[in-house]
Amino acid sequence: MDSLKLKDFLHPRPAPRGIDVLCKLQHFSIITYAVNPSRFEGLFPERFELDTLEINGEEKALISVVPFIDVDFTSAVFPFPKFTMGQTNYRIYIIDKKTNERCVWFLGTTLDSWTLAVPRFVWNLPWYSGKVKFDCEFDSSTRLYSQYKMVTQADWAPAHVELTQSADSKLELPGFPDVETGLVYLTHPLAGFYYRRDGQLGTYRVWHKALEVKPANLESANFGLLSRLGLVTPEEQQVAHSVLVEPINEFTIYLPPKVIR
Repeated sequence: MDSLKLKDFLHPRPAPRGIDVLCKLQHFSIITYAVNPSRFEGLFPERFELDTLEINGEEKALISVVPFIDVDFTSAVFPFPKFTMGQTNYRIYIIDKKTNERCVWFLGTTLDSWTLAVPRFVWNLPWYSGKVKFDCEFDSSTRLYSQYKMVTQADWAPAHVELTQSADSKLELPGFPDVETGLVYLTHPLAGFYYRRDGQLGTYRVWHKALEVKPANLESANFGLLSRLGLVTPEEQQVAHSVLVEPINEFTIYLPPKVIR
């Protein structure tokens, strides 16, 4: 894998319009696992290929669980009520062979909000209901979490994860030529693709500044979706490729999602 520079992937925010959304993501984490690429066979169309890397002489593909709380979720254009809701995304890192863009394939999302009705039923997104609870202790002076717990009660993707941080933790991203390349790969895909609930191919885009993530330690994890699909076993879930955390950031989401015919 060639080295990547974040400056080559940053660009000014496209002006929001229409129903585009602005939201802050609190307790944002990216818990990533490196597994055999064969586990993802058949999950996405031929248009895409896995964005693999080599770790200890073996080809690996990466999948991330991304929990956070949407805070101040609102219109990016018009005065609108603000919503708060827990959310977790499940994503695989891929390359769009049509554009050569690094992007992600969404297995789906759990959302703790009545507003789930819009993405699920209006746009047919693979989003599912879940009761999400965060129990976090963040020290604003050190900007580190002494405690980070997230529990999701859900039929589709029950989840439980506990993280900690320490001042002496070093950011290591195995398989990448350097840390910056790994951060571009893991934190800066701006396009996502997925199968809609009606089977059609869908996509949407986001924009954000460079994320200011720090490493965290995985204390325990149990992601029911990854176990059920045979993507990452319960035992493998205890050893992450990497864990990145940022207390809060801001995303612009460009809506509505598009259908690719």
